[in-house]
Amino acid sequence: MPTLAEPTAQLETEIDLRTFHRIAEIVYAKAGIVLSDKKEALVAARIGKRMRKLGLTRYRDYLALLEAAPEDGEPVEMLNAISTNVTQFFREPEHFDRLAAWLARWHAAGQTRFRLWCAAAASGEEPYGMALMARAALPGVRDVRILATDLSTRALAEACAGHYSAEDVRPVPRELLARYFHKTPDARFQAGPELTTLIKFARLNLAHPPYPMHGPFDVIFCRNVMIYFDNAVRRRLLDECHRLLRPDGFLVVGHSESLSGILGHFKSVEPSIYTKT
Repeated sequence: MPTLAEPTAQLETEIDLRTFHRIAEIVYAKAGIVLSDKKEALVAARIGKRMRKLGLTRYRDYLALLEAAPEDGEPVEMLNAISTNVTQFFREPEHFDRLAAWLARWHAAGQTRFRLWCAAAASGEEPYGMALMARAALPGVRDVRILATDLSTRALAEACAGHYSAEDVRPVPRELLARYFHKTPDARFQAGPELTTLIKFARLNLAHPPYPMHGPFDVIFCRNVMIYFDNAVRRRLLDECHRLLRPDGFLVVGHSESLSGILGHFKSVEPSIYTKT
């Protein structure tokens, strides 16, 4: 087992290729995330931060610790460090416009129960945005639930807190911000109970189906996450989305993501929006 370094010891400046490849294998096995050699510097930087907290200076010592650790220990922290959690309120805003229109149309047709899934919640801006659209499109409807999942426990903790800076909430329409958030003494914005009661946050590894949910969901937002997977993992993810989506529901992916060649039993409705065949 590696020993903790002296406080004054310096972190290695580079990760050796053999250690990087082994860490990349572990990341793929545990989370389906593909790390090419181009990601070597990124991985070294992110793991380096974790190593400093642990008092380690050599990447191979960190690898030894990682391989010896229980599944719910350092592997979780490593994936927290590796995961990319870039998000913002109403990113790709037309998707939220579509969501509001679908909910309003279904409600007008007599639907009173709504179930939504945000598959890559990150720090929460996306599911809170979905909740805002649900509140706006479904006034008075009580049976609305949003499942918000992510791999990163760190990101989920931020999402559960629902505490955002003024810059974070800039894309939120002023009337919705005033109604559903309250300003805190530190000049930040806290999601209020009318949003938080709609959302359940949970850790989920999209690379390891079957998922524990039963569905069906009316809408699934699985946006800007498949870009980190290879086609084998994408197909498994899409199979689960197909299982969990209601027959006339919608799967929404990121604009930068293409399902070409892996559509399976989905058909394109418009760019980045799909439904079941």
